[in-house]
Amino acid sequence: MLGLAGAGVAIVAALALWLGRGDAKLATPAAAAPPPSGPQFFGQVASNGALGVPDGRAERRRQLLENVQLTEHTYCSYREGSRYPMESRPAAQNPDQLHPNQPVTEMNPMRVEGGGANTAVLLQTSQSRVYLAAGEAAAFSLRAVNAQGDTVPLVITRAVAQGMTYGASRPTAQVALPFADDGGGADPVAGDGAFAGVLAPNQTGLAGFHGTIRTEVRYTAAGRNGFALFDVIYTPVLPAAWTGQVREAVENGSLHFYLRAEVRQPGRYVVSGRVDDARGKPFALATFNDELGVGSREVKLTVFGKLMTDGAPALPLVLRDVDGYLLRENVDPDRLLMPRLEGKVFASRTQGMKGISDAEWDSEERTRYLTEYARDRDAARAQLAAFDPAGPLPPGACPAPRVAPRP
Repeated sequence: MLGLAGAGVAIVAALALWLGRGDAKLATPAAAAPPPSGPQFFGQVASNGALGVPDGRAERRRQLLENVQLTEHTYCSYREGSRYPMESRPAAQNPDQLHPNQPVTEMNPMRVEGGGANTAVLLQTSQSRVYLAAGEAAAFSLRAVNAQGDTVPLVITRAVAQGMTYGASRPTAQVALPFADDGGGADPVAGDGAFAGVLAPNQTGLAGFHGTIRTEVRYTAAGRNGFALFDVIYTPVLPAAWTGQVREAVENGSLHFYLRAEVRQPGRYVVSGRVDDARGKPFALATFNDELGVGSREVKLTVFGKLMTDGAPALPLVLRDVDGYLLRENVDPDRLLMPRLEGKVFASRTQGMKGISDAEWDSEERTRYLTEYARDRDAARAQLAAFDPAGPLPPGACPAPRVAPRP
């Protein structure tokens, strides 16, 4: 009995010593998954009699294989995610930015004065926009319903708008907003139980306020007093304005839209435009993020060449719903809004793919990251091949990309 126990201890010690050797740089997951079956393994974990000692060589190979798979996944994921530049992305990757001018609608239990909620009454609210440039207006509406969707009679008792101030800042003036259910103004249908009002800051005492304007609506429904809040962020001055001039060009293998603007305040501008195909299907989100000086300047919105060759959109493409702002760092609010261009802005005359490249995007940063990730992948494969020269290596998931020349 003692001899058998001593032999068992010796086996455990020898295995522990062997497993302790190896490349200290090997990256292994924090939680090891069960070894998958397949020809790439010597076999499942074996046992040594009653002691249940794992087969150290099979475990080692599993770790090396996992490292190959991890480095391969990292390389391929980065390559796939960076084949288009950030300023030209597929529409499917940005569903929340495709329709910036659609109303924001919500339905929540009625909030009652003094705190709490009346869950028997649901309040449907809508506001046409959250950000307001100088000269723009926002429409609000509210309607009460029960759990079955039937309209609950609602009476507006008070509606005022006021700029939100903090600390020692002086309070702004309160502006009364009329809400009506008469089919006029922002209310499309008379007598349907939905009340609507419009906030146009430049026509009120809030014309010079820059920041969040809160509209508070008090009402009664089902015999109880409730309230609703609508917030907008208002810019009282325009840092730049569009001239209406737009041109297109196929350059460096991509399609570009150039929008001219008169810039009044210099700085970093962020501009976004949506691009649809000829059938009206959203295809791309094009953005501009760069410095602009004072004067007449062009803003370039790009539809990257490989995005077009991969997506094969129905041509011509249509640029629509362009918005932008001057970014202000370390202040609140952090932006000065440009006037938005709603709906169709420009229809491209490009009818074919002549001059459009299918090469992936290239930059110094992307090349550097791909080189590092490829080096990690090659090192992991070399470690596995050195450990098990006779064993098969997993096939590479993605080869090196063919990249576009840098402009």
